[in-house]
Formats: sequence, C-alpha cells, structure tokens
Amino acid sequence: MEWFKDSNIDFQHLRRPAMSLSALAILIGIISIILHGGPNYSIDFLGGTSIQLRFEKPVSEGEVRDALTEINLSGSEVKRISEIGAEPEILIRIKKTDISETTIDQIKSAISSSLPENPFEVRSIDAVGPKIGAELRTQAVLATLVALGGILIYISIRFEFIFALAAVLALFHDVLITLGIFSLLGKEVSLAIVAAFLTIVGYSLNDTIVVFDRIRENLKRLRAKPLEEIINTSINQTLSRTIITGLTTLFAVVILYVFGGSVIRDFAFAIILGVVIGTYSSIYIASPVLVEWGARAEKLKKKRTAK
Repeated sequence: MEWFKDSNIDFQHLRRPAMSLSALAILIGIISIILHGGPNYSIDFLGGTSIQLRFEKPVSEGEVRDALTEINLSGSEVKRISEIGAEPEILIRIKKTDISETTIDQIKSAISSSLPENPFEVRSIDAVGPKIGAELRTQAVLATLVALGGILIYISIRFEFIFALAAVLALFHDVLITLGIFSLLGKEVSLAIVAAFLTIVGYSLNDTIVVFDRIRENLKRLRAKPLEEIINTSINQTLSRTIITGLTTLFAVVILYVFGGSVIRDFAFAIILGVVIGTYSSIYIASPVLVEWGARAEKLKKKRTAK
C-alpha cells in the first residue's frame, strides 16, 4: 500500500524555519529544566519508599491520596497497578527513605479511617537509598551516551561520518524535546521513562536510516541533480512508508496510553512524543544537516577553484 505515490513536496524549502522552531523548543525545555532545578526524578533516582496495597473493593487513586493528606503525605505518588478486573492494587511512592514503623502504621490507619468499608493488606514495602538512586541516575545517562556513541560508529561505517553526525543530532533533538516537555508538564523521570528514551532513539534512528538509505541510492542515480533536490526526492519516495509506520506505532501506543493504567501511562506518553518528534526530525533535522553540509562543502570547493 502506498499513500503518497509520486508526491513532490519541497520539504527542504522550510528546513531553516523548522530547525529554528526546534532550537526554540529545545531552549524552552532547557530553561524549564533549569528553573525546576533539574529533571523531576522519581524515587528510582532520588531514593524513597514504595508501599503496595491490595484492596478488597475497587478504589481510586484520588481516594487514597485524600487519605494521605491527613498525615501530611499529600505529595506522595499514588498509582493503580492492577489489571482491569483484578483485585485493586495501589502503589504509594514516598520520597523519603527513613520511613519508620510508626509512619507505616499512620498510613495504614489514615487509609482505614478514610475507607472503613474497604479492607486492604500491605503487599510489600520497598526502599531505595539515595546512593543507589544516584548510581542508577549515572548508569541511565551512561547507557544513553553509549547507545548514541555506538550509533555514531555504526552509521559512520555504513554510510559516512556526516550521515552519522546528522543522525545523532536528530536523536539528541528527540530526547531533549521529550525531556523538555516532561519538565514543562511536571512529569517524573523514572527508569521506565529512560527505557522510553532509548526506545525513542531506536525508533527515530530506524526512520532516519530508511531515508538515508534512499539518499545514498539517489546520490549515485541522480548525481547530476543538486543535493537539496536529491534529498527532497528521497524523502518523498520514503514518505508513504514513514507515515504508515508512524501511524501503526501510534495506534498501538495510544491504546496502551488509554487502557494501560497509570503505571505505564507516562511511558506510553513518552513513546507517543517520540514517534511524532522522531518522524519530524528525520525530515527536518537529520536531512537538513546533510543539505547544509553539502552547501558549505560546495562553497569551499568554489573558493579553492577560484584561487
């Protein structure tokens, strides 16, 4: 199936406004992160305590959150983690590692008082120390950088270094904008979100490589034409595949976002952002880098010839 057969859209005509818009989005995100004192890390990275409760009757996150307000724990993260139709389970995440037995008893008492007709049991209590959280944070950053470094080497071997540089810049673009949106919305960055970032990197890279493959073929087949025209032709030729793949992925992730429950909702939201931004970046970040590099190389060549 091909939706955009013989399309002839001049994508690169808008490359500079698009790149300026991306730069502005990244800047806004960075300012938001700075104003918030860094990303809003979850207890996975900062350390804290997770308390898992199983109720006999259906219960909402709001009811549990209201109960915790009575003991000054209203800022705790409360999520429903059970499947639809299963016994309702709630996860309470508190950004404190020094939770005493007294505090646990206060939590149980507050919830029992607020929901007297809905008995519950404590399934587990897990603590993550700040030192472990800091190590996880370092490892998450390292994992992302190693992935990007590996991508740079792989594409340099398969294509050329400028292709690799363009792809990595697009990936940085995707992750920074997604992180900026999370900061603007006040969403937490957890291990699941780091996994989402790495998934975004993989998806965006796959889309970019498809376009690059077609550009490489057309550089040989249409060598007499200007580079900008070759890149536009390549994007148009792969446009149908890009749109179909993007929509198919979006359908699956949107369903996950709507029906997957609150535990996985932020992960799905990050993937939705990544699919949209990754599709955009393969057209308006990675490809324009090649156009600008080619234009610069052509100018240098003319200067040398003039001498």
